[in-house]
Formats: sequence, structure tokens, C-alpha cells
Amino acid sequence: MHDHKSQIQSLPCWRGRVEPQPLQGGITNINFLVEDAGRRFVVRLGGDIPVHHVMRFNEYAASRAAAAAGVSPAVIYTAPGVMVLGYIDAPASDAAGIRARLDEAVALVRRAHREVPRHLRRPVLAFWVFHVIRDYAAALREASYDADLKQLLDRAAALERATGDIEMVFGHNDLLAANFLHDGTRLWLIDWDYAGFNSPLFDLGGLASNNEFTAAEETRMLEGYFERKIDSVLQRKYRAMKVAAMLREMMWSMVSESHSQLDYDYKTYTRTTMKRFEQAWDDFAQV
Repeated sequence: MHDHKSQIQSLPCWRGRVEPQPLQGGITNINFLVEDAGRRFVVRLGGDIPVHHVMRFNEYAASRAAAAAGVSPAVIYTAPGVMVLGYIDAPASDAAGIRARLDEAVALVRRAHREVPRHLRRPVLAFWVFHVIRDYAAALREASYDADLKQLLDRAAALERATGDIEMVFGHNDLLAANFLHDGTRLWLIDWDYAGFNSPLFDLGGLASNNEFTAAEETRMLEGYFERKIDSVLQRKYRAMKVAAMLREMMWSMVSESHSQLDYDYKTYTRTTMKRFEQAWDDFAQV
């Protein structure tokens, strides 16, 4: 921790001496709060995580574009493994808070999908969930992880076939409740580690599954996003991508069990996400 503080204090963006304070949260980064010249900032420390398809050049590009689009806080400074952001004075949301602001959250995601790409500069990544799942399976096989990987890959292939042709947007791809902040006036979207070109259905599926939407809330989300009634074809594509998002979240946790150095209870998270995925898969397979 001392080394992290020294690293932050040495950054050239400060106007005076700073005393970084650890921030709670973050399972792919270590985060600090810094006050400098009467303003507060968040410093995110973290290197590339290729096994999770997290590449910091991509996160930094996405964060700058999201700030320019007005959906995310300003990017003050970046260097390899370091990003300094403007501080949003707001607690992280929870699932109940997202459900209470469902229409606002959907509007923010829709705005991000359409406006962030207009501000992107230099190379950025795509995030195709089925490629990620296949790569996770390979990493788990190499780590001799105790799971039926063939069954998971067979299910992923069935979901990919059901998804079919897609629309392409620039997705956030990690719509956990904690990545939404409400400052008392509006919602902000933070943490662009997994950003990349993708189907909007992945973000919508993640938004619904991560925040425990009811069927009625899912319909409201989809109709709000697409601004029309949802036909059976789109509904089927959406359900396939939602289950794929849950499968990827479960496998992300499995991979993290053996690869992450952060202090987080990944085993418990794996069990939780596995239960949710199995139920979602059974529901999908019965239709």
C-alpha cells in the first residue's frame, strides 16, 4: 500500500502534495481518493489483465470518449497502469436503486452506446462474449479447473446460434449496479475496463440480470431502449444474449479464482453466479 501511495504522490498532474486514501470497491483495480487544490479525484491503479481481455489502452480510450460524451467523469491523466478521474460525489448504486431508476439507467446506456463511439480515438477493442467464453474455457482447462467445460461450450454455441445477426454499438459490457453513480441530480456510468464494440443486447442482458429485473421490468427496458414493441425474434435474441452474459460472468469468476491477486472471495461469487446461470439456462432451453 505504501508503494501505491508513493506512486500516486509522484504523478505529475498534482498541484501540491497529496495524501491518497484507499477507496472500497473495484475487483480489477486498486482505487484511491485524492484531494488536490480543493478538488477531489479518483486514482485507478491496475495493469493489463489479458486473461480477462482487459487492456488498459482500451479502457483509457473508452473512458476519455465516455467523458467527452458526458456519461462519465473527466479523465485528468493517464499513464501505463494509472488513470486519474474526476470524483463523482455519490455512493455506488445497488440493484434496488437501479430498478427504481430503470428508465434513467436505460436512457444512459442508450446514450452511451450511440454517443461514445463518436469520440473514440486510436485503436479500441471488440468484446464478443462468445469469444471470451471460449478463451475462458481454454484458460480453465490449462489451470485444470474442475468444471464440465465441454457442456459450457456446447451451451455457449447454442446461445451464439440463437443470437444470430446483431446490431453493433460500443458497449460498456459490465453493467453492475456499482458502476452507476447518482449524484442527486443524474446518473453517471463508470469503469470502462471491459468496453468494446458489441451487440447492445449484451449490455441489456447484463443490466437486467445483474439488477434482478422482473419480466415486466425487462419488457420496459427493451421497449425503452428500442423505442418500440419487441417482437418474438428480438425477444429470443435478447434472451440468448442475457443467458450468455450470465455464463460469461460465472466463467469470469472461475478464471479469477486462479488468476487474480486481489483480495476478493471469488469462490463464493462463482457459486452465486453458477446458480443464477443454471436457472437461466434451464428457462431458455425449455422454450
